[in-house]
Amino acid sequence: MSDPRRSLPAVSQLLADAERAGLKDLASRAELVEAVRATLADARHRDGVAPDVGWIEAITARVQSAGRPSLTRVVNATGVVLHTNLGRAPLAAQARRAVDDALAYSTLEYRLAEGERGSRQDHLGPLLCELTGADAALVVNNAAAALMLALNTTAEGGEAIVSRGELVEIGGAFRIPEILAKSGAVLVEVGTTNRSRVRDYALAISPRTRVLLKVHRSNFHMSGFVAEATVPELVTLGAERGIPVIHDAGSGLLLPLDAYGLTGEPLVRDSTAAGATVVFSGDKLLGGPQAGIVVGPRATVGRMAQNPLARALRPDKATVAALEATLRLYRDPGRALTAIPVLAMLTAEPGDLRRRARRLARRIPGARTVPGHSAVGGGSFPDCDLPTTLVALEVESCDTFLRALREHDPPVVARARDARVMLDVRTIGDDEFGIVVEAVRRAGWPGVATP
Repeated sequence: MSDPRRSLPAVSQLLADAERAGLKDLASRAELVEAVRATLADARHRDGVAPDVGWIEAITARVQSAGRPSLTRVVNATGVVLHTNLGRAPLAAQARRAVDDALAYSTLEYRLAEGERGSRQDHLGPLLCELTGADAALVVNNAAAALMLALNTTAEGGEAIVSRGELVEIGGAFRIPEILAKSGAVLVEVGTTNRSRVRDYALAISPRTRVLLKVHRSNFHMSGFVAEATVPELVTLGAERGIPVIHDAGSGLLLPLDAYGLTGEPLVRDSTAAGATVVFSGDKLLGGPQAGIVVGPRATVGRMAQNPLARALRPDKATVAALEATLRLYRDPGRALTAIPVLAMLTAEPGDLRRRARRLARRIPGARTVPGHSAVGGGSFPDCDLPTTLVALEVESCDTFLRALREHDPPVVARARDARVMLDVRTIGDDEFGIVVEAVRRAGWPGVATP
């Protein structure tokens, strides 16, 4: 019996057919050749079986797929607000517009009034000091970089004292002991895993001690027989011995959210008021772009700004523009809670979520609304479950349906629970309901009308 793969068309034949079909307008000749060869290779792997949709259609699909950027917008239907894999904080409309303006020539390092060179930090420092009560501020490209810079500046060649209960892994194998080692500081552990007191720090201070480091355990919580030294206690101790205190505050909470049941994250202003140098993230609870932010006493932050690492870690113009626009919204806390997407999603009222879920479910015949919980994500508020209302779809295969949602343009990323696909309206914008409905229809859900 002859091998059916021998009857497959030649590359030249399919290439000519594809060009006659107009595909040369969608891709270069080299890209078209690659798509033809890949389509033929797939047929060979299937023992010579031609594509179910036809040769030209299969080649077209490959050309279109290859032309799509790999970094693309998605609709987040998971209910995880700070979804690390999906880019964490979505930017406010004001921040997105600011980025667009900044991508042309801009005043990144130029002072218009004087016609002289300026600093990119000029756009952010005054705002950060205003909002946090700090004397000085510095912004770098991410929070890990900010902590590295702070430790290298204050403790290179000396000792950094940290509680054993705060030697955490934050994520992506980022561990406090390893970042300390890379910074050039020598780690000195004090206390125990569950209990560390200010006296433990005091007893560990030596002539080589350069900094007292406190790390917020942002992605887990310890309870029971536990104790820890507070930031004010450590600052008092440090002031007596002439040693600065660095507080890695994690998520960058600038407004209290206790009224919404969100407790356990430190307010940046509280730590600066105590006198600590505070390191925190820009793209978590702050709701801005990825950035590492340092605020605190002028002496410490000023030394960091002079460190050669500061230039290597500086933010680009898009980050500066987005962060400045986000910080300006915080000048009016009420406006910030509605204009900054992360804050708006975290503080959404259960009744409003229930009404929005019902509105979405009405557009998907057979869908049901069920109570559930959203997550803050990003290692923030790990103990807080946010009550929400989910739109539930009973499907034959959750994996197959979820994959089909992800294949939509734009992709819709959802989750499964109790053998049902769940759509959480907390992280779906009202302007995205139509996208979700169309994605559900294309995934094979019956009864959804074609728009």
